[in-house]
Amino acid sequence: MNPAELFSLKGLNICITGASSGIGAALAQHLASFGANVILLARRENELIDRVALIESEGNKASYVVADLLSQEGIEKAAQHVDVSFGEVDVLINAAGVNLRQASEDISFDSWNQTLDINLRAPFFLAKALVPAMQSKGWGRIINIASLQSERAFQNGLAYGASKGGVTQLTRAMAQSWSASGINCNAIAPGFFKTELTTSVFDNDAQVQKLAEQTCIGRNGDLEDLVGTTVFLASKASDYVTGQMIYVDGGFTAK
Repeated sequence: MNPAELFSLKGLNICITGASSGIGAALAQHLASFGANVILLARRENELIDRVALIESEGNKASYVVADLLSQEGIEKAAQHVDVSFGEVDVLINAAGVNLRQASEDISFDSWNQTLDINLRAPFFLAKALVPAMQSKGWGRIINIASLQSERAFQNGLAYGASKGGVTQLTRAMAQSWSASGINCNAIAPGFFKTELTTSVFDNDAQVQKLAEQTCIGRNGDLEDLVGTTVFLASKASDYVTGQMIYVDGGFTAK
């Protein structure tokens, strides 16, 4: 096979949740530059408009859908509208997430439910809604965004860690359910990257340095570090890879 075809995203319709900022926004911009038609999905319309304008200014194709994945209605709205601009979705990247960083004694029913609903419930039910169209074509990709806390415990991360640990098993279960019909399901677990979710961490220079020293490479991540793995998992190059967690963490979990 031609190497260019093996890793090609040209013409693929890729929906990315949480795409108004952080990992989701960065992946949308980069995947569009690889030839994908990207559909950005998030709550904040102004930020989505700006992101789409940026992608289109670079000569690439993008559209957006405003939806709140915290509710069943929001998930249903997203599923109904993501195919309006480019057609049925080929690849779903579940990048939307929340980390409230609460001590265990401060976790309420509401904050627990918010964390689990966004980080774990939404990826499943949005995927469930989009899977039939992928099955009809016999090909699709679901890429979940997991976390170091899928494996490691961190202070003030009880609810978040539970949700991201769940993403690990959700990914395996998705693979078992859907891969026989051509839909490969994998997860990327990023190390420490500077995003809106990690602002409090990166405001502490000593903590940033300590985290960098925990990696084998000796630095924290740049958002561009996630692009290669995502292209691999979204393309034909990963045709025989499913149910896997790939840590893009500079070797943090190796030490």
